[in-house]
Amino acid sequence: MYNPEIESASRTQMQEWQLNGLKSTVKKVYENVDFYKKKFDELGIKPEDIQTFDDITKLPFTIKKDFRDTYPYGLFAEPLENINRIHGSSGTSGKPTIVGYTKNDLKNWGIIVARAIVAAGGKKSDVFHNAYGYGLFTGGLGLHQGAEELGVITVPISGGNTDRQITLINDLKPRGICGTPSYILSIVEKMEDMGIDPRETNLDYGIFGAEVWSEEMRSTLEKKLNIKAVDIYGLSEIMGPGVAVECHEEQNGLHIAEDHFYVEVIDKDTLQPVEDGESGELVFTSLQKEALPIIRYRTGDIASINREQCKCGRTTTRMSRIKGRTDDMIIIRGVNVFPSEMERVLLQVRGLVPVYQIHLIRKGAMDGIELHVECETILFDEVGKDLKHDTITLLKRTIQHQMKSTCLITIDIVVNPPKTIPRSEGKAIRLVDKRKQSPLGV
Repeated sequence: MYNPEIESASRTQMQEWQLNGLKSTVKKVYENVDFYKKKFDELGIKPEDIQTFDDITKLPFTIKKDFRDTYPYGLFAEPLENINRIHGSSGTSGKPTIVGYTKNDLKNWGIIVARAIVAAGGKKSDVFHNAYGYGLFTGGLGLHQGAEELGVITVPISGGNTDRQITLINDLKPRGICGTPSYILSIVEKMEDMGIDPRETNLDYGIFGAEVWSEEMRSTLEKKLNIKAVDIYGLSEIMGPGVAVECHEEQNGLHIAEDHFYVEVIDKDTLQPVEDGESGELVFTSLQKEALPIIRYRTGDIASINREQCKCGRTTTRMSRIKGRTDDMIIIRGVNVFPSEMERVLLQVRGLVPVYQIHLIRKGAMDGIELHVECETILFDEVGKDLKHDTITLLKRTIQHQMKSTCLITIDIVVNPPKTIPRSEGKAIRLVDKRKQSPLGV
């Protein structure tokens, strides 16, 4: 562990730290952020009303729209002369969601990401290949911040230029790699096209996130690269990557940096807390942030939490891997389906590569789904490039049957030739809404 005194602290000690952080954060936003002062006053809440964790339900939620409504600096709790960095995420209005960090925020961010790298199996002597995009997106610089805090040798290659990625992986022999799972898979595919066996690299562990990915995708990456693949979680509105991470020993739930973040899980319809172990929407409150402390931020991510001690020795609360997002759930004829559930089914079907897109279409007056998949090159060659071949027809029927039995939906399957579904150098575009002709990133 990077901070064993924190990561393995008793529940009593952790809750004491958290409650002190909660009280401090509530006081800070009330005194320094007009948005929150107005919200608190409308609800008749004063900072001194928050004395226990039960009192947190008195506080208002924060949603992404609040960032847009207060753009760019309306949620900052520090004057601009105290801000050391700006990050942002994409917004529907064309303007990014702006977040800021003080020098101390950046230091804390580095510490929690250093914890994450150690949890994944990293150590100070490693060469660490960072294939997350650098820039406003928090992924690249967030992992970089933690890698430098830990003291690993960081290769800041960012996303893209796949040939060069492969050259550096072969020549510099990194032990660790990070990036979006879909882009790392693209690197693997390019290696295979070049006649390079991805299993023969020096890589030993991978830290993947920034998009929802299934256990089947994990298995694919682990087998193809001969590594341990762990999930990392974070949103720019909360901090960035490092809010939670899996340990390589157990790979069973992501350890939350609880000294920095208080987690709740709520029913997305009633907004009431759900029991531990029950899935709901994740809500986070920051406990130590200076520039942009956040109160009860509704992430839109669906998961559950578990407070049992992990076999790795960490006592921090664990969140399950993200099942999906409240805004990417597909409802077809009354059936709720997450793209991650469809991915899990697809990656169990032989003859397919782990690349796909879900197209939402109109079928007459009703909504429908076309699932676009790619067949393996060897299968494409065997059927003589005839996508109407009996083998392809059987493949379609197999997928339809599995989707019907597992996801309870009947969908159209489109089998595409190899390398025809677009690859991304960042987050994969898994959902394409052809009803409006606009791609939606998952």
